[in-house]
Formats: sequence, C-alpha cells, structure tokens
Amino acid sequence: MSKPTVAILGASTDRQKYGNKAVRAHLARGYNVFPVNPSAEEVEGLKSYPTLSEVPAEHVNRISVYLPPQVGIALLEEIKEKNADEVWFNPGSESEELLARAEELGLELILACSIISVGMTPSDLPNT
Repeated sequence: MSKPTVAILGASTDRQKYGNKAVRAHLARGYNVFPVNPSAEEVEGLKSYPTLSEVPAEHVNRISVYLPPQVGIALLEEIKEKNADEVWFNPGSESEELLARAEELGLELILACSIISVGMTPSDLPNT
C-alpha cells in the first residue's frame, strides 16, 4: 500500500510556524509530504515546490493550506485542478469571500487544523 500524500501550501522553514509544524506532523504520521513555498528550496529536508501545480504527484490525498485568505483565494482554481480527496483550510486561512468562491467552484473545504487531524497538536512539535 502506498503512503498517503499531502501538499502543504504555506510550508515554512521557520519551525515556530504552523506551516512547518504541519510538514513535521504529516511526516511523523507516514505521509509523503510535498511542501509548497515559492521562497524555499527545501523545508525540513524535503524539496519545496514553488506552486501546487508543480507538485509531481499524480494524485494528492490532502491539501492543507497555511496561507492568509487573500493569498489562498487566488489559489482556489489551482487547488480545484489538483483534485485532492480533502482540502483543509487551517484556522486563520479562511474568509467569507474565500469560502463563497470555494463554494462557487464546487470545492468542499474542511475548516479545521490538519495537525490535530493526524493525531498531534502543534505543541507536540518543538520550535527548535
């Protein structure tokens, strides 16, 4: 059986940020993790991709978003094109405008912390 896959939009090299903790949490739970950050070459030793469309997975089980709503809304069509099983918008990444646009596109978003969904809490992951 192959590992589940996740693309983390807003993956960060800063271990204090949730976009970094999400990479580590999913790795710890056996996911094949694809960090997406146009400013980073790698995150936690993994190759980082400038855009979601450049993630080299035919199918992504989960997309987890750690970006401000004004950035996330601009990526909704790209998110839809990736056809993931689940799309998680973590606390602070959603807005009424973003949710309305996602609904127009037929996206079903999960509004919750993807770190908690894999059985960890952000405090389980050290900042150093």
